[in-house]
This record gives sequence, structure tokens and C-alpha cells, in this order.
Amino acid sequence: MTQKPNVIFFFTDQQRYDTTGAAGNPCGLTPVFDSMASDGTYAQYAFSPQPVCGPARAALQTGKYATTTGNYKNAVVLPKEHRTMADYFNDAGYDTGYIGKWHLAEGRTAVPKEQRGGYQWWLGANSLEHTSTAYDTTVYDNDNNPVKLPGYRVDALTDAAIRFIDNRQNSGKPFFLFLSFLEPHFQNCFDDFPAPDVYKNTPSAYMPPDLSALQGTAWQHIGGYYGMVKRLDEALGRIIDALKSLRMTENTILVFTSDHGCHFKTRNAEYKRSCHESSIRIPLSFYGGPFTGGGKLREKVSLTDLAPTILDACGLPVPEDMQGRSIMPYVRHEKKYSAGSRDIFIQISESQVGRAIRTDRWKYSVEAPDKDPVKDSSSQEYTETFLYDLEHDPYELHNLIHSAAHEKVCLTLAEKLKKCMKEAGEEVPVIHPAPKYSIGQLKVFEGEENL
Repeated sequence: MTQKPNVIFFFTDQQRYDTTGAAGNPCGLTPVFDSMASDGTYAQYAFSPQPVCGPARAALQTGKYATTTGNYKNAVVLPKEHRTMADYFNDAGYDTGYIGKWHLAEGRTAVPKEQRGGYQWWLGANSLEHTSTAYDTTVYDNDNNPVKLPGYRVDALTDAAIRFIDNRQNSGKPFFLFLSFLEPHFQNCFDDFPAPDVYKNTPSAYMPPDLSALQGTAWQHIGGYYGMVKRLDEALGRIIDALKSLRMTENTILVFTSDHGCHFKTRNAEYKRSCHESSIRIPLSFYGGPFTGGGKLREKVSLTDLAPTILDACGLPVPEDMQGRSIMPYVRHEKKYSAGSRDIFIQISESQVGRAIRTDRWKYSVEAPDKDPVKDSSSQEYTETFLYDLEHDPYELHNLIHSAAHEKVCLTLAEKLKKCMKEAGEEVPVIHPAPKYSIGQLKVFEGEENL
């Protein structure tokens, strides 16, 4: 065993938080994740600060918001001056490896060495959804030679990860491996969720209430989506089994999370890029090292927190320019959860130039309707669009933004949102209030129910 702990990130794509048993899904899709959550440290309130593939990955790799890195949309190369987790683990003497989808370079296929975020060993593709289908996986090695991996895509990448781990058991150096899947993201060229054949028709025994209530594609796609989640959980089990057989379990930190959720076209014309819980809330669990037996965290966690957390857990210094914060004080029980102590800041791009804040009880969102959601990264003026009372409306079916009774709540949340924007490096904007009406005057707005 090495003195410093190994680290493995098991990273899925577009996985809703409520696909796991730990979050209440009754379908039995994730027994391995549920065991990891029970025996390790489970963050029951984990969020993506930017629910689109590239920006979420930039936030995770650097511990910084899109405003800082410039990765506010897809197809933006991660600037080299913003160091990644790999850079810091390289400095600490680790072997660093990356397998799977990257989405932080130019193009769709092979990734130039200088755009790999510092990872030394490489077997990936910038846009895995464009270089592979469910049973036809092509990635690129260190020399950017195409490598065709056999099996269902989840299994193909898992096989590669197990080979990487096995090859380093006697190296005398700790390793940091980032294993990045495409599943349960849809296959772009088919607009479908292709599960392995054996799970192709997985019964949709549970439909989350938001998907059931709102018009979208979930009734068409949820079976395949659940089948993909089930195979991912089996792959997680294979990684854990490999660590056990190689006697690496006690000296390896394992992190399971995703880049964002999936709302199945219920909130806009595609699957994410909205401030709703279905887009931003993600599964997150840790196991190994200080995380074993850590229990359930009530404190809200952002993807920006993971880089400082893992560096801290491995005894490495946390850079001062990281905007996320380490959650290790909560894991080590040095700090206790305090209601209202942390708000989650969300940036929306590509579907709208939007910002949102998620508190313990409220979700408050604004947008800049005159800005181009692809060309413009921010605005100096926003207009209120959403207010949800998550205590009484957890599935966000009733928008209260036009309720006169909630005007003071909006004013308070607007100031909180401005503070978050300033801390993320943005200019403090003007937020224009939405028209407010009494219950008797309240109109039925398109897509929303009356109070």
C-alpha cells in the first residue's frame, strides 16, 4: 500500500439524484451506490452549479465557477491557467489518468495533449457521444491513436479502468483516476437512451412526480434511462470488487457523482439547462479514507466543492483561488450543519442567460431575456422568472414569482443572489421584479398553474 490514498472518480453524465435508492427510488437500480452511501459519506443535497456538460466539468475539475474559467457553455477549451485536480495531484507525486468523456477541448474526437487538463495517462474522447454508440466505443490513447473497446460502453470503459488500477498496484506511487461515462446521457444521433440489451425494456415502475405531472418524453425514455443507471451501478460494483481483490480498498478514496440531472424535456426543449431540481440536483457519495462511516451530510454541496474537498482529504493544500470549499470539516465532525448556512449558486447558459439561488427552502431564478444564451455569458440586468417553495412544492410545479404575498421573499432572495454573483466574480446586476398580483388578481401564466 502507498502512504497517500489513491483516488477514483466514478463520474456519470446526466443522472438524476432520485435514480438511487438512497434518494428514495423504489426500483432497486443502485444497490452498490446505496451501500456506498450507507457505509461511507452521502451528500443528500448535492448540486451542479452549471447544468450543462462542459461547464459542469470545468467547475468540478478546477473548483471554480464558469464566470472565472470562461467555460460558461460547451465547446470552450478549459484555459491552461486554471489548474485542475490532475495538476495538483501531479505535483504531489501521483500517477494521474483519465478515461472516457472530457468535453473541455476543441473538436469532438481526439484531445490534444495540451488540452487534457494535466492528466498524464489518457484514454478518452472530447465528445464520447460523437465517437461511440452503445455497442461501438472508440476512444483515443496518449498518442491520439483510436482505440476500439469491446462490449457495452459502460463495461468497455470499466474494463479499461480496472486494467489501469491493476497496472499500478506495485508502482510504489499513488494514483488519481477520473473515470467519465456518457451514460445515462441520451445518444445524440438517435435522441434515445440505449440501455444494454438485457435491460432495454426495464419497467418504469416509478415515475418521479415532476415527470409524471409535466408533459415531456419520460414515458418514452425512462425505461432505457433506468436500464443505463442499473448497468452503471453494476460497473461501480466491479470497480469496488477490483479494489478488494487487489487489497486497495482501505487506501483508496472513491467518489461517485454526476455533472447534472435530466428533466426529459419538461422544462425546455431538451434535457437540462434549467434551474430546476431535476436539472441541478445530482447523486454524490464518498467512500474510503476519512469518508468511511461519515454518515449522511445535510449541508448543501456544489460540484465546485469537490476539488478542494478531495485535495483536503488527501492532506494536500487547497489553493486559495478555488471558489468551492472543502466539506471535510463536516466529514470530520469539526463543524455541524447549520440551517441556512449555505446557498447554492447556479448559472444557466445555452437555453437562457440565467442565474438562480437554491436555499434550504426556496428556489429563486432570474434571466436576461434580451441576451443571446449562446453568445452572452452574463448580463447587467435580469428579470425574475421563478420562485418555488421547496418545502411545500418539492417538485416545483407551482411558480410563485407573481404572488404579491411572496414579494418580500423575492426581495430577500434577490439580495442573496446578488451576493453569490459577486462572490463568483460577476458584476452586481440590476434585478427587475416580476409583476405581482394578489390571489384574486393572479393570472394563469403559460406552463404554470394558478395559486
